[in-house]
Amino acid sequence: MSTSRQGHGGGYGPRRASVNTSAAASSAAASGTARHTSSASAPPPAFPTHNSPRTWLLTSALSPLAVRLIRQLLSHGDYVVACLPPHEIDHEQRSAEFRELVTECKSARKDREGWKDRIRGIRCDGNMSSCLSAVAEAVTVFGRIDILLCCRTEAIVGTVEELSTNHHTQSLVRQQFETMFFSQVNFIKAALPVLRRQHTGHIMALTSTCGHIGTPGLSMFSAATWGLEGYCDSLAYEVAPFNIKVTIVQPNLEIQTLTNRLVFAPQIAAYVDANTAAPSVRDMLTHVLNSDPETALPEPSDGDASPSTPGSMSLEPELGRGEIISRYPKLPTHAFDTLVSETVHALTAIGGHENPPSRHIVGAEAAMAVKEKLKTVAEEMEEFVDSSLGVDIFESELKEEAKRVKQTREMSSEVKPEPGSST
Repeated sequence: MSTSRQGHGGGYGPRRASVNTSAAASSAAASGTARHTSSASAPPPAFPTHNSPRTWLLTSALSPLAVRLIRQLLSHGDYVVACLPPHEIDHEQRSAEFRELVTECKSARKDREGWKDRIRGIRCDGNMSSCLSAVAEAVTVFGRIDILLCCRTEAIVGTVEELSTNHHTQSLVRQQFETMFFSQVNFIKAALPVLRRQHTGHIMALTSTCGHIGTPGLSMFSAATWGLEGYCDSLAYEVAPFNIKVTIVQPNLEIQTLTNRLVFAPQIAAYVDANTAAPSVRDMLTHVLNSDPETALPEPSDGDASPSTPGSMSLEPELGRGEIISRYPKLPTHAFDTLVSETVHALTAIGGHENPPSRHIVGAEAAMAVKEKLKTVAEEMEEFVDSSLGVDIFESELKEEAKRVKQTREMSSEVKPEPGSST
């Protein structure tokens, strides 16, 4: 693989944060899924050409996206190591689709023949020891790991201030990074020695467009996404000599938020105002959850986001007092099928590719949102390019010195006497 396609980062400034607000809020339309519940058929799977079945290790196999991906992989003849976070496999709603898949694998259906022998479920909470054990078991059972898919996600919903009101909300910040960053880093570190000895392998990080565009109300989700992507960008350069590829796959925001756990911090009154950007994503996700009685959020009580009293010296009345609430979105099966179809197609097409992209944005809407952000960055850079170049003092001095030396030499050559002339 050419290393020129690897390790290209995406760190952008905070201006025009509202770019993603409308995209995030409108992408799911009125019901949060309108764009995805159309009758359009899912694209057929497309796998890279290869000589033998590949072994995939999924860091979390219980999401609707992961279950549908596993079906495609088993149908194609690949092997799957499915890591199962304990708190999720023990959750009846969360693990229901995966348990149905296990039943399918054990069935006598002709089109499921051999499936049970090509999948291995491993309870793994993402700490370093459990990741090492999972990788070791994968190699013992299937002999190798070809593709490591880092796909464990949850979204902590709340503004920066809402996540700093007390030690309970502050702990959500750590929880966000433990889930999306540290656990995935542990899997990567555990797998690297195996991939390096094989002198081949593909690490894929399934993130979201939040890796390009900061989203109001999802500050910690965005931060953890950027952290993992920055880690992978640097990693790509380090492992390229060992023929290990690294790819970041960025689907639209709702692909990750509507297929994984959502955790809501209590709101602060000041951020409830419709004129602020912060509530947009929260309102969209709440609307989706409230569409099903089993996942509907409770109505906030009068004290949950009460405004501060005039003249009060205490900040406490202004702080959100509601409970921290977590939910797994529940959509109809056909809605999940359509919601994740583009991303599943992208993962099967790129996973194990001989020369994969360093970043792949899934879907036209996501691509347009990222292009708009990159356009904004380019425009701002041009606007302040003089300020940027103005700080290159040392380089400017060198150029001036070189110019003076050149002028001196030219002047010396002009006054140099002709050969044979008298002095």
